[in-house]
Amino acid sequence: MFSTIKNKIITILQLILVLIYILFEELIWEGIAKPIYEAIHSLKLLQKIEDRLQEVNASVILVIFIVLLSMVEFFGIYAGMLFVSGQVMLGLGLYIAKIPIAAFTFWLFRVTEDKLMQFAWFKWLYEKILEGIVWLKSRETYLRMMQSIRDFKIKYFSKESPFVSKIKEIYRNIKASFTK
Repeated sequence: MFSTIKNKIITILQLILVLIYILFEELIWEGIAKPIYEAIHSLKLLQKIEDRLQEVNASVILVIFIVLLSMVEFFGIYAGMLFVSGQVMLGLGLYIAKIPIAAFTFWLFRVTEDKLMQFAWFKWLYEKILEGIVWLKSRETYLRMMQSIRDFKIKYFSKESPFVSKIKEIYRNIKASFTK
């Protein structure tokens, strides 16, 4: 009996982790933050900054990265608290506002990764996080949820889906009404 309860608790915890990971990785990162990151990365000004960052001391880079990452995480946690407390719009606004900072922080990490990995504790922590992500993605719960998301995307967002066709039709009608 204790084993059954333990297994249910572990399954629930895995489900929560999978949901959180999918929400942040698949929806927010892929849909919002990654395009911002790519836009930031392509800016000529930032390419000059990338070259300059190679000359900066690794400890300075680490402090800047930790400060930015801490801000992003704090904003995310505070946005969640606002959301749960009923201040949905304020929480959503704060969360959306943090996305460009998160994209910039990710850009900084990618550009200075070799410098950050000079710190053994940082490299160890990064590798443990990556191992955790690999473990999480190997869970049956994750695999089933990702298949459900793929099925949902195909059903509602494929080029031939009735849902997408209807949205396009509404868009064309709105656009036509403004051009008249």
